[in-house]
Amino acid sequence: MPGITREEVAYLARLARLELKAEELDHFAGQLDDIIGAVARVSEVADQDVPPTSHPLPLTNVMRADEVRPSLTPEQALSGAPAQEQRRFKVPQILGED
Repeated sequence: MPGITREEVAYLARLARLELKAEELDHFAGQLDDIIGAVARVSEVADQDVPPTSHPLPLTNVMRADEVRPSLTPEQALSGAPAQEQRRFKVPQILGED
């Protein structure tokens, strides 16, 4: 497999809207070539009986079901508040805005 060229790196940089110097093109060409080679080696090892995975361990949703339950009324929730306004907690202004 031929290595990635400076022109290909320059093209990718232009697509990503990156300005690269000439020495950076050579440097990144070598790095990208190493990455492509590593991916190719992994692809050679993967067999047909190995399913593709996004995570090495099985994941399950740990969220509980969204169920409607009785809760506090606004009056109960605000009963202990030092200050309230329009059925909301009133807090000191910190940004100096109106």
